Amino acid sequence: MAYDVIIIGAGSSGLMAGISASEGGAKVLLLDKGDKLGRKLGISGGGRCNVTNMKELDELIKHIPGNGRFLYSSLSTFGNRDIIAFFEEMGIELKEEDNGRMFPVSDKAKTVVDALVNKVREQGVTIKVNSPVEEVLYEEGRVAGVRLHTGEVVRGQAVIVAVGGKSVPHTGSTGDGYAWAEQAGHSITELFPTEVPLTSKEPFIKSRMLQGLSLRDVGLTIWNEKGKRIITHEGDMIFTHFGLSGPIALRCSQFVVKQLKRAGGGTALATIDLLPRLSAEEIYSETYELSRNEAKKAIKNVLKGYFPERMLPLLFEHAGLKEDLTFDNLPKQAWSELARIAKAFPVEINGTLSIEEAFVTGGGINLKEVDPRTMESKLMPGLYFCGEILDVHGYTGGYNITAAFSTGYTAGKNAAEQALGLA
Repeated sequence: MAYDVIIIGAGSSGLMAGISASEGGAKVLLLDKGDKLGRKLGISGGGRCNVTNMKELDELIKHIPGNGRFLYSSLSTFGNRDIIAFFEEMGIELKEEDNGRMFPVSDKAKTVVDALVNKVREQGVTIKVNSPVEEVLYEEGRVAGVRLHTGEVVRGQAVIVAVGGKSVPHTGSTGDGYAWAEQAGHSITELFPTEVPLTSKEPFIKSRMLQGLSLRDVGLTIWNEKGKRIITHEGDMIFTHFGLSGPIALRCSQFVVKQLKRAGGGTALATIDLLPRLSAEEIYSETYELSRNEAKKAIKNVLKGYFPERMLPLLFEHAGLKEDLTFDNLPKQAWSELARIAKAFPVEINGTLSIEEAFVTGGGINLKEVDPRTMESKLMPGLYFCGEILDVHGYTGGYNITAAFSTGYTAGKNAAEQALGLA
């Protein structure tokens, strides 16, 4: 059996590639090694599926710090507004939440996955599950098809590799596509975990003293070995039994990985700003006034509504303050130090969880070897890449899925046009 376009991987980019390729009239085969389509999509956004983000194009690109500029061309072909229109045309109502994140009104990822799978079926795409690919076949300097694990050879004019990276492997992303790309002459930039929790061996982490404590609207900054700020993110985070997690810790993770690699290991300093809207001077004045107004109370009781109560012993320890002091005995220098520590509570970070535990894979197919307008390999005619296998990675919040849908649509459209002789 021969096809115009063979797509390997039925995640968000593969399903979208199937839709755009079949829209162009191509005969399309969609292969997946698992028994279920869109598995990673089904658990995205906490099971609610954050389908895209409403931000303007330039702002959107800024939230894809891993080579987001590569996406300008595909996003102008099929961007976030197109994604929203696409789902709404299929009857999936979307709603905007904080920071431009778009979710289905149903709050169920299944709604999105079912809509994509139904669309693929309606357009006559042949779907084969439980069909792992052994290799992509190249003959006479171009793509010729694929060989399945069963030994069956399927011929195709174009092959789209949409198998994802190495993160969240239980959904089927186990890095299969890198070897096929290398056989075609491609280079793979070093893989690393991004959007992943941070690890620390600080005594207060190891003792689980703060485990489960959530901080809202705080700042997290990563510093280099020379004391220069690398990145700051504001939002929510949580202390865990191994380190730091939550949105801002995940966003800082790629910068930690790069800093530790540059420094040859060791630790990277992270600091938590408990009150980003206030200066150290304002914190000093406000807390001093609170203590003056309740002069008979121990400072631990005065400040428990001002700072997170479970952090007070650590804040006092760093500032050199005894928690049972009252206003009359406050040393001003130590009180000033308390305000400074509240703006930069230090945590030594020694790494991150593994790439398998990350939400997103950093690194991938070298983008110099891929045409950003079509997603076709510059080295092997008829070979296309889309989604997380590319060396593109963004923050959580709808950015990675936008990149997957956009590159999937672009790859499908151009593969079909090439296979049908329209390109």
